[in-house]
Amino acid sequence: MNFATLPRLTQTLVVINVLMFFAQFFAGDVLIANFALWPLESISPETAINVGFRPWQIITYSFLHDGVGHLFFNMLALFMFGGELEVLFGTNRFSKLYFSGVISAAICQLIFSSISGGDLRPTIGASGGVFGLLLVYGMYFPKRTILLLIPPIPLPARLFVILYGALELFLGITQTQEGVAHFAHLGGMLGTWMLIRYWRHQPPSFKRN
Repeated sequence: MNFATLPRLTQTLVVINVLMFFAQFFAGDVLIANFALWPLESISPETAINVGFRPWQIITYSFLHDGVGHLFFNMLALFMFGGELEVLFGTNRFSKLYFSGVISAAICQLIFSSISGGDLRPTIGASGGVFGLLLVYGMYFPKRTILLLIPPIPLPARLFVILYGALELFLGITQTQEGVAHFAHLGGMLGTWMLIRYWRHQPPSFKRN
């Protein structure tokens, strides 16, 4: 599958992300100030930053990126996993999968930033939606081989998802990789997992104390 043959929504998402990346050069900080995901605390009148959380940011942040590498790897993953999943689920359900990852990632990041009392830097990038798609890909194509870029090691999709999820959890807890929203990535996975469970008529079970 090449870009020209990508399903409609996957292709559209890639194009919008690329166009928004170029728009960031012309708009300067305006797009970041209005459409990045700002922590809830940033609305405080005591802050020196003239920005704040707005409801639409739980979606719009996913169309902004911090550098070419950030954009490239997210769009590469969207290209690798999105097209096949859109064919499998259809455009309507695929859109729900992708944006459930985006929104749940945003919610997890807002909660984590509030609890941790961290700095007021915004969150940007499509990683929440991409990580959600990665989880679904591992669920539906568990034996499909994924070739890592660095290092170039082939892994079954299911094992790749498990290892990547465990790594994100470790890095999130230890906070050893500054500037990366690891809990947002895990939140993207959680959102799509819950949606798949719902579609399978298996609502998440909770143990009573």
